[in-house]
Amino acid sequence: MGFPRQRVTLITLSVTDLARAKAFYAGWGWQPHGESQPGIVFYQMNGAALALFGRAELAADQARSEQELGTGAMTLAQNCLDAAEVDQVFAAALAAGATCLKKPETVFWGGYSGYFADPDGHVWEVAANPFWPLADDGSLILPEPD
Repeated sequence: MGFPRQRVTLITLSVTDLARAKAFYAGWGWQPHGESQPGIVFYQMNGAALALFGRAELAADQARSEQELGTGAMTLAQNCLDAAEVDQVFAAALAAGATCLKKPETVFWGGYSGYFADPDGHVWEVAANPFWPLADDGSLILPEPD
């Protein structure tokens, strides 16, 4: 039978300085999962994992040059319960060393969101979407279309 194809189980971000990246995510409140392997740090998320992996090592693993990897062409997002939680999560990221791209504000689609970049330029959106309720564990399940 196999598993559904429409899933992501691991997101790997390339980083230029693993210690700096690990310090940023710790400052933002993320806890590494156990003892990571040398050169990589894993974080358990709801149903998936995030990895921080040295940029040169990731490029070599993909058989590409570092210049081909690029950054910032996609957005990771963390949905929150409400605007107050968005502000809190966003402020924690900035305090940990993120760069503000757009302060949280009410947006055209009816929610509240802002964008920041981590120290390696990976873009995160922090949002509250009144149309997408969150489960008790913070996971998101898209509502059925009308």
